[in-house]
Amino acid sequence: MSHLENRNREYAQLSPEKRVEKLYSDYNKILVTSSFGTTSAILLHLISRVNPKQKVIFLDTTYHFAETLAYKKQLTELLQLDVETVRPEEWKNSFTNTDQTWSKDPDLCCSINKVEPLDRLKAGYEIWVSGLMKNQNSHRKQLEVFEQKSDLVKFYPIIDFSEHDAAAYIKKYELPEHPLLRHGFSSVGCIHCTVKGRGREGRWVNRSKSECGLHI
Repeated sequence: MSHLENRNREYAQLSPEKRVEKLYSDYNKILVTSSFGTTSAILLHLISRVNPKQKVIFLDTTYHFAETLAYKKQLTELLQLDVETVRPEEWKNSFTNTDQTWSKDPDLCCSINKVEPLDRLKAGYEIWVSGLMKNQNSHRKQLEVFEQKSDLVKFYPIIDFSEHDAAAYIKKYELPEHPLLRHGFSSVGCIHCTVKGRGREGRWVNRSKSECGLHI
């Protein structure tokens, strides 16, 4: 059995909070990112309880909904988060805006505005923490707590949360909801590629794409 298989077996027995606590005892160089989407409050709350000094990276594609930016501000203040905003290269981002790349080649748009900025940050980290859950799409359904991605290990402490678990956690800790939830947006990404819908069905509608490229 591999080291990662052992880790998955060990961590699978733990609650999400215990998983996060154990992560900080097992690893040192930890990268945490957040989109400040509709379920982001759960992971951010867990991190703030276990390690309030942890830096959280926010990828600002420049195409976020105003409601997402307001939610980011709200959660940052409520949970006293240390958030660092990372943006794409200005000339490349400007090109995608002029070219409206999202309408022609959304993979390229995501690569320029999400994947490349994060790739520049990954060096030096052992673990990348993300709030993915199995119930969100078919790709994520296959994931475990740990996943090897090239030379970086990804860590999903709430991967086995159901929709009910997520809602119960938010209610228990009285965490604010993303403002767009009440308007029918179950998942929120960039403004050009997100419409109303249940689960992630409102993302990249009428395209085979289901992920931005960060998690595949």
